[in-house]
Amino acid sequence: MGFRASLTLLVLVTSCLMINAVDLDHLTWTQAPHHAPTYPPTQAPAPHKGGHHKGGGHHHKAPTVAPVHPPVKAPVHPPVKAPVKAPVHPPVKAPVKAPVYPPTKAPVQPPVKAPVQPPVKAPAPHVPVPRKMVAVRGMVYCKACKYRGIDTLTSATPLQGAVVLLTCKNTKYPLRVKSTTDKNGFFFIMAPKTVTTYGVHKCRVTLLASKNPKCNHPTNLHYGVKGATLLPTPKAPIGSKLPTLPFDVYTVGPFAYEASKKTPCPKA
Repeated sequence: MGFRASLTLLVLVTSCLMINAVDLDHLTWTQAPHHAPTYPPTQAPAPHKGGHHKGGGHHHKAPTVAPVHPPVKAPVHPPVKAPVKAPVHPPVKAPVKAPVYPPTKAPVQPPVKAPVQPPVKAPAPHVPVPRKMVAVRGMVYCKACKYRGIDTLTSATPLQGAVVLLTCKNTKYPLRVKSTTDKNGFFFIMAPKTVTTYGVHKCRVTLLASKNPKCNHPTNLHYGVKGATLLPTPKAPIGSKLPTLPFDVYTVGPFAYEASKKTPCPKA
């Protein structure tokens, strides 16, 4: 009975060892390796009492061999990677502050003196020009026959007995004054007292008639036909011995008559 019990125990132990060996393959990497259990040596069976068995010789059972267990595999660990070094950055420098300068004072300029303007003289009071009487003078010529139709006084001669007319429209009714030339072809007209220097711009002088039958066609030289405006006559210089007149003299012309186209020119 002792031998059988030992054999049964050995089988159970062997089964347990094989189950443990199978479980070792399924262990996780975090479990510690299992060591095979250590068993005491198996004792040899005791000799039978009563001598030898019949049939000659002793019958002994073969010694029990300890089970051979497969080698336990050491856990395979993944290769350990070298620790990744953190990137080394250069030290961050603190921002350099811009230098702070004291505020620059604006240069103090001396006060600018306003320019001294010379005193402005008040304009002289306007003295109204006194009204004066008006007189008109001028000349009338007879043109050379060969220059008939041409506005020129070349070779012209003074015309005696020519009549000129002064017309002024400074009143409700026009004022008219006639004058006849002398042997020098000169005429002088004294305007009515109602015509003064203030209304002279409304006066005109025109040719009216000629007593010379060979020179009786009026020309428009210097507006002798349309009407010539009165132009102021230059006054005598200051200090002149000429007497001061009570009227202002105006000038027109010179005017001209010429021979009619029906009048043949004398042969040279």
